[in-house]
Amino acid sequence: MKIIIHGGFFSESGTNQETKKAKQDALSAIVSQSHAYLQIHTALETVIYAVSLLEDNELFNAGLGSQIQSDGKIRLSASLMDGKSQKFSGVINIENVRNPIQVAGQLLSYDDKVLSGEGALKFARDRNFNFFDPIIPQRQQEYEQKLAQSSRIGTVGCVALDADGNLAAATSTGGKGFEIPCRVSDSATVAGNFANEHAGISCTGVGEDIVSTALAAKIVTRVTDGFTLKDASDKSFAELKTFDGFAGVIGISSKGEVYHTDSHPYMVWASFDGSLQVFN
Repeated sequence: MKIIIHGGFFSESGTNQETKKAKQDALSAIVSQSHAYLQIHTALETVIYAVSLLEDNELFNAGLGSQIQSDGKIRLSASLMDGKSQKFSGVINIENVRNPIQVAGQLLSYDDKVLSGEGALKFARDRNFNFFDPIIPQRQQEYEQKLAQSSRIGTVGCVALDADGNLAAATSTGGKGFEIPCRVSDSATVAGNFANEHAGISCTGVGEDIVSTALAAKIVTRVTDGFTLKDASDKSFAELKTFDGFAGVIGISSKGEVYHTDSHPYMVWASFDGSLQVFN
């Protein structure tokens, strides 16, 4: 049983050691708690659980404390993929809910598995996801000052391998901040979140770059075709370099390989693969 999570990117020039330490501590605690949860739950249940914890932590740009779009609103996107059933579900640009990944989880059992905007919100409200305002004071201040960058840029995600050898991946984002309202990122697409019986991948970075290269689906397809997870990721990132694409990935293969890489240092991550590991 193995698990890896990420909390997006930050630039050392744009943050401080206190923030770095806080993220290391938060990711270590969440991955440890999620690994314990994985002992008696499926990979699918665990990735929802782990990403919910990440969404609830305002250090990261997903759920609580997400980036504000140019019209002053937060719109959240999240998706989920079960490697065993090959089912994908997601919500795009949903407003005023606490855990979009849990709404995506509810959609997995429906025929219409990806909803956006008002339809996604109605689906959530009908299933007792109550009103929740994810704007925190710092985000409001950043918006008012029209800051397009912050130490929380990116996305959150999780990939898990359970005791039965099943894989699942989940990804959630609050966007890039100050984007055109209703811009669609990679996080609720198979470019940013993909899993099958061979591998699972969650991405972070610039959504447009990730979509342009179909990054998560491409890596998983290469593993399915016989590549190791590292070789599949490295080859895909070499292709990303042709247009200076900005991305990071975490992944696990059915063979137990756990891997992470990024194109522009550095992505914050933590894993539990026999022992706890965290970015440094």
